[in-house]
Amino acid sequence: MPKQPRNLTSLADLEVAAECLRVLAHPHRLRMIQMLLRERYTVGEIADACELPPAMTSEHLRLMQRCGFLKNSKEGRFVYYEIAEPHLANILRCVEQRFDRAAAG
Repeated sequence: MPKQPRNLTSLADLEVAAECLRVLAHPHRLRMIQMLLRERYTVGEIADACELPPAMTSEHLRLMQRCGFLKNSKEGRFVYYEIAEPHLANILRCVEQRFDRAAAG
């Protein structure tokens, strides 16, 4: 009889995780997360930094918010985005350590 591994995450939970990781798997979204881990920003500020139109930036932010990665708050006429999922810092640290040639060099 084959050995059964114990204490593994359920496949249903891993399916949700995979979907959220697919949302992160985009260079602009990774940059947005990188920025938001440092401080909160408006859509316009993120759009400028990522060299994207504001409408496209908003769509990226909405996708990440639906996964629970981000939250926003309105102050006057500005909407600020910030990190809602603290584990994103660990994911980005892995990405930066593995792929950031500027930091490695």
